Amino acid sequence: MTAAELSTLTHQVLWAAFLLSAAFGALVQGTGFCTMGAVSDAVALGDWTRLRQWALAAAVAMLGFALLAGAGIVSPRQTIYASRNWLWLSALAGGAVFGFGMVLSSGCISKTLVRVGGGNLKALVVVLVAAVAAFATLKGLTAVWRVNTVDRFALDVGANADLASLLARATGLAPTRASLLVGGTLGAALLAWALSAREARRPRALLAGAGVGALVLAMWWVTGHLGHLAEHPETLEESWLATNSTRAEAFSFAAPTAFALDWLLFFSDAGKRTTVGIVSVAGVILGSAALALARGRFRWEGFGGTADLGHHLAGAALMGIGGVTAFGCSIGQGISGLSTLSLMSLAAVPAIIAGAVAGVKYQMWRLERA
Repeated sequence: MTAAELSTLTHQVLWAAFLLSAAFGALVQGTGFCTMGAVSDAVALGDWTRLRQWALAAAVAMLGFALLAGAGIVSPRQTIYASRNWLWLSALAGGAVFGFGMVLSSGCISKTLVRVGGGNLKALVVVLVAAVAAFATLKGLTAVWRVNTVDRFALDVGANADLASLLARATGLAPTRASLLVGGTLGAALLAWALSAREARRPRALLAGAGVGALVLAMWWVTGHLGHLAEHPETLEESWLATNSTRAEAFSFAAPTAFALDWLLFFSDAGKRTTVGIVSVAGVILGSAALALARGRFRWEGFGGTADLGHHLAGAALMGIGGVTAFGCSIGQGISGLSTLSLMSLAAVPAIIAGAVAGVKYQMWRLERA
């Protein structure tokens, strides 16, 4: 492959990621898909419709990834979640902190980016603060705390830390068959639960859940297949183009907001490169803005007072710290990571939900006290 061909392929990956993220932003803007809202509806109202939408998205992504892995297109060992070490405490602690923070901030990072596209200035402040907190947890003060505390509790599982790899190691099954078996079984079970209620089978609910899951799956194909090089012409090593991790990636928005802010602040630095995560942040905002403007729903919105500002700032900081510590947000771990059957995701997702439940109960307590 020539340098020109490599550059062309890299741009194709970036444009594909941008278009998929713009579609994600428009879809979430149009359907109201929201992890925080799903938990809040279930806890405060007893309405599980949006939680079933989220489960449908996870099921579609899980079933699709199982097919990709079964076909040998991308495997759990080639993704950003690949590791022999299971950082179980990081997943639990980071997930819980992220879940509580997303309630204080009125939505997870992906939903906040969508709100920025709709003209919400509160959301813009949340994104900036979350990006700073996430970057500090990647490379700054809170990164030192993270490494010296929760990251110390790592369990070497003897294989890649995902259910399919563990099954293959224990039974001697081929990794592709193990991925099909485990991913297909768990994905089908999750799909059955997601569609078991009539309200979850309405067109809008189906579009939200299946649409988000399909977009996550498409991103896996873009980074894991389109951008995959068995041998990079410069390094002579296997490579995945235009990703921060140099592995296959799907949607995730905790660390990418930090990368996007770093890219903006140090744009003239020749060492900085545009990645899938960075263009995804821009794509979600622009896709949401396009639909909001087209439907006449673009509205400027600010903080309601000091208490509102304080809660959103605290929530943004918690999301940035928790999202990086847990190695992903409610989309990054909740759908993208869960589709790979990563043990980190299987620990982080319940923790995110538990943290969100605690956050909703805290907000309810505040309202009752007021």
